[in-house]
Amino acid sequence: MEPTVKRQRIDTPTDEIPNGETKEHSFQVSRDLYLDTIDRHMLDFDFEKVCSVSMSNINVYACLVCGKYFQGRGKSSHAYFHSMHKDHHVFLNLHTLKVYILPDGYEVDDPSLNDIKYVLNPTLTKQQVAELDQNNAPSYDLNNKKYIPGFVGLNNIKANDYVNVVIQALVHIPSFRDYFILQDFENQDKSQLVIRFSSLIRKMWNPKAYKGQVSPHELLQEISSASGKRFKLTQQSNAIDFLSWFLNTLHRDLGGTKKRNSSIVYRTFQGEVQMESQSIGPADSGRESGQALVFDEDRTINKISSPFLFLALDLPPAPLYQDEAEANIIPQVPLATILNKYDGKTVQEIAGQKKRYQITRLPKYIIFNIKRFNKNNFTDEKNPTIVNFPIKNVDMTHCK
Repeated sequence: MEPTVKRQRIDTPTDEIPNGETKEHSFQVSRDLYLDTIDRHMLDFDFEKVCSVSMSNINVYACLVCGKYFQGRGKSSHAYFHSMHKDHHVFLNLHTLKVYILPDGYEVDDPSLNDIKYVLNPTLTKQQVAELDQNNAPSYDLNNKKYIPGFVGLNNIKANDYVNVVIQALVHIPSFRDYFILQDFENQDKSQLVIRFSSLIRKMWNPKAYKGQVSPHELLQEISSASGKRFKLTQQSNAIDFLSWFLNTLHRDLGGTKKRNSSIVYRTFQGEVQMESQSIGPADSGRESGQALVFDEDRTINKISSPFLFLALDLPPAPLYQDEAEANIIPQVPLATILNKYDGKTVQEIAGQKKRYQITRLPKYIIFNIKRFNKNNFTDEKNPTIVNFPIKNVDMTHCK
């Protein structure tokens, strides 16, 4: 029988190492000590990177055995005490991606740890990004369950589904998505909102993830902080209000100005609409019931061009009563019909003025906001009208 060899780390001075070996060689021999205690099923890097004891976000390490976060690795640190009390020895610095063995304090650089570092900070090459929409091959998580990168669920922690739907839409806009995947925002000194949004997109498109869903916890915490608690994960909010705030804040944090194309947000979503207005005249007051409003070309018409990030579309009023056959309980309207608001011909009466709108510049990607809720004296009324929306080839020619 061969004798059993117990692995141990020996710190031997250079002059005592036999056969001319160096300390580096000794380090290579013993570097795999404790790596077999790592439990990848316990690792979840989606949550905010703060120490579970001190709640500090400075110099935080993840225990690769139990997955908890601890601050520091010195002899008086929380990570050091955790390694002594729980007999957990492998720790990953969440910022530098370096792995250390505690309480000894030496660094380990082993290829077997690369997958963990990649899950913490997934990066994609330009070639990989260019092939995202062509490559529909499934990936497999730690439990050998199939998932498709990019088409993964976002955890609903409590009441953050209004954020999740916006994020899911934004991460499938190719030019917008590619920009946030490829840019290194940490070295550009950008805001935490930009950095965390970029990190979330990369995790959603990660082909080597440990699980088939992602938690937006880090981004949600920053959204709450950056918005002054206006948008919280514990309270429902309006998705369009959040989208408007989110896009404008990203634009500002990316160095955008009022100029066209000054950020990826404006390059992707900004269009321009011309609004014409005219005060209601005596002829309008005397028009017959049901007769459409028209502009008086002999009177002054005020014109204003205004940029937009999304278009507000108005639904026709819902019928008060059902028809005799009770067939049209929920009314329907084609998208083209409610887009007529922007054809440059349809006139509306708003606050004592006649107004008509025309799109003068279409954005690369257009966002429609269908206004369903109206406030009355008691509550918000929802218009249940169904909008028949074509999946592709939306015709906007009559709006230009």
